[in-house]
Amino acid sequence: MPLYRDEAVVLRTQKLGEADRIITLLTRRHGRVRAVAKGVRRTSSRFGARLEPFSHVDVQLAEARSLDVITQAETLEPYASRVGADYAAYTAGTVMLETAERLVTEDKEPAVQQYLLLVGALRAMCDAGRPPAQVLDAFLLRSLAVAGYAPSFDGCARCGLEGPHVAFNPSAGGMLCSDCRLPGSARPASETVRVLGALLSGDWATVGATEERHLREASTLVAAYLAWHLERGLKSLTHLQR
Repeated sequence: MPLYRDEAVVLRTQKLGEADRIITLLTRRHGRVRAVAKGVRRTSSRFGARLEPFSHVDVQLAEARSLDVITQAETLEPYASRVGADYAAYTAGTVMLETAERLVTEDKEPAVQQYLLLVGALRAMCDAGRPPAQVLDAFLLRSLAVAGYAPSFDGCARCGLEGPHVAFNPSAGGMLCSDCRLPGSARPASETVRVLGALLSGDWATVGATEERHLREASTLVAAYLAWHLERGLKSLTHLQR
């Protein structure tokens, strides 16, 4: 069987038979890949511990008719153990993994930007020590933008009129002017709108200087925006909100 190598983040694992697992990966060059890791549930497995969710790995795979087969796995960054040791990071990270899997809709279609965003988010939580909740919000906004659902926080999402504006509506694509405002639109504080723009652009100085109540309001709006564009809720996000 032809072999290929790639860098990847493990998104999800599923039991298969008595000793195998199906591993869902987000790879740098091959997009989303579902592959079988044979024998990884045995205690004698050479690389079972390297194929846990959040793991950043270098993998070798053999192409097959249905599911490819993982033949080698080497750890690049042990994010699985580091994220698992912090409850806030774990719950936020679980939402990131599920979102990445949902936004990359086709197997083996290149999704380099989504891969880089996910690796960057894990690095920001584990290496840079940024707050998991804000790393999650930044990741969600940027991932949606890469997928073609970029929100507008400066100008009106419908007519383009420059802001600031006071109404936010997920179905319309972000902030709305008074003429375009839809019934049921939220009216976030100006500080919340500012931090939403900062999260999207990566302005961590502004994020760090924002009051907690505005960060919480921003998280609520990001969750609503994500839910609208995914059309189906995330199980992990429901758990995080609880």
